[in-house]
Amino acid sequence: MEQKSFEENMRRLEEIVARLEKGEAPLSDSLALFEEGTALVSACRKELDQAEQQVVKLMKGGDGAPVETDFLMEE
Repeated sequence: MEQKSFEENMRRLEEIVARLEKGEAPLSDSLALFEEGTALVSACRKELDQAEQQVVKLMKGGDGAPVETDFLMEE
């Protein structure tokens, strides 16, 4: 299976949600769409988790030099 970008996965997920919300697809198609959608959600969540782990905020330390701190540490 070809790996797609986060944006492509989100567009496809939006298409799936819109189609399922209409409720016009036969049950077998709806189940296949739901299965594809859950796989896309998982892939998107994994990518977002990886991005979150990379997010750092630069702050000035006591000596004025930038210090990297985890984004979630500051509230």
